[in-house]
Amino acid sequence: MRLNILIGGRAGQGVNRVSEIVSKILVDKGYFVFNYRDYPSLIRGGHNFNILSISDEEIYSFESKLDGVIALDTKTLGIHKKSLKKDGFTLSRNDFPGMGINLNIALAGALTKILGVEKRILLNEVKKKFNNDASIGAAKQGFDKFERRYSLGKKESARKNRTILMSGSEGIAKGFLDSKADLYIAYPMTPATPVMHLLAKEQVRNKLLVFQPENELAVINSAIGASFTGAKVMVGTSGGGYDLMTESLSMQGVAEVPLVVYLASRPGPGTGVPTYSTQADLDIALRGGHGEFPRIVIAPGTAEQARRVTNEAFYLSQKFNALSIILSDKHMAESEYSFVQKKEKVLLVPSTKDLPWKKVLRVNSYEHDGYGNTTEDPSIVEKAANGRLKKYAKIKREVKKLEMVKLYGNKKSKNLVLGWGSSTGAIIDAIEGLDVKFLQVVYMKPLSDKIKEEMSKSEKVLLVEANVTGQLGRLVREKTGIKIDKKILKYDGRPFEKDKLKEEIARWIKN
Repeated sequence: MRLNILIGGRAGQGVNRVSEIVSKILVDKGYFVFNYRDYPSLIRGGHNFNILSISDEEIYSFESKLDGVIALDTKTLGIHKKSLKKDGFTLSRNDFPGMGINLNIALAGALTKILGVEKRILLNEVKKKFNNDASIGAAKQGFDKFERRYSLGKKESARKNRTILMSGSEGIAKGFLDSKADLYIAYPMTPATPVMHLLAKEQVRNKLLVFQPENELAVINSAIGASFTGAKVMVGTSGGGYDLMTESLSMQGVAEVPLVVYLASRPGPGTGVPTYSTQADLDIALRGGHGEFPRIVIAPGTAEQARRVTNEAFYLSQKFNALSIILSDKHMAESEYSFVQKKEKVLLVPSTKDLPWKKVLRVNSYEHDGYGNTTEDPSIVEKAANGRLKKYAKIKREVKKLEMVKLYGNKKSKNLVLGWGSSTGAIIDAIEGLDVKFLQVVYMKPLSDKIKEEMSKSEKVLLVEANVTGQLGRLVREKTGIKIDKKILKYDGRPFEKDKLKEEIARWIKN
């Protein structure tokens, strides 16, 4: 069973609230949901929509064909009715004439009834969120007005199978908390900002500090200074902000203090399309900053992975006094994923504050000797460069103990799809039932030897990513010598849709 329901309206009408209520109800009943958010760069007005995908099995993406359209304004039906299946349903404000601010709650109630969920569960959820008579009355009115179309009333309780709902941003924030980090520094920039908001709420409970300085230059330099004092620090930014930080990334490289950077991409160049998605910042994550120095670049593909790799980023950064970059984008950061929570091993992140210092420690933005003294002596300059090279070799050995890549699908197939980051979910869903395997690259630097191994065992290789030039393909060719000729690239700011991607992959297999 798989349903795709679009909820649309103007910014400020409560589109997200409809998805939030229904998602929570379904996940608590043991169903799986995936919630995609689409919105323009506006505080009020415009056209916002969510696509809520529902399944009785794990689900990581949405489809282009819709089973239902729920419209909080007149524009939504006009835009999306062409995507509605012949037997699909619609709900709109016309079904609730005169309904004011609680229209979204009434529509959430109507959708709950259509899905076949019990009324008491709806009312319990609305009471938890609002607990006022107007909201509860709107939910009842919506529920009572429509007939059931589906039977989602019976399913194993999520309390038994530990199904949870989490966005990519929540995964990053939870990984930060798992690492017992001290300080998050950011200047607001979509789509990185939700992590700042989430961690700001945790300051007292988890004894951490969220700091917003005046600009991105202050962000990165404050972080390096705080790290030098022993704090476990993470900064958050997007494309243009990251550009401003690259000079100080090089300072980290020579000063060798631990630093974690969360880079949430948006389509560029320039201001680009601020509230949409891209995988076009891999190159700058790998190479941004002058000079040669070690770095780790990790690209999670789901919220569950985001939590785990954030913890790994802190662990590696602190252990090796290195730069760790977590590369994401709006689609991964703001989509909501449901999954069965497993007991993950949390890596204990050391702190330089715990070391038994008995002398003054100095770092420097110039090349320096082992005591932190500036030098231009060629032998010391060479020794320092070799030291950084040896450090990267140690990082590579350590990272091999972690999940650098993940293989899905028919593992004996001779057809291989290669992908990464936010495209992961659509690829996982698209390959279901096809004679193909999918290798997700999680660690972009260092790059796993298993990539070349899987490519060598395969007769056909297809690259799938959301950028113009196939940046992962270039990286793989650089490191393995293998060129990938067949590519499916998407660069309109929107993510891959499962059904369309499945058609393209099936066509590639056949040909």
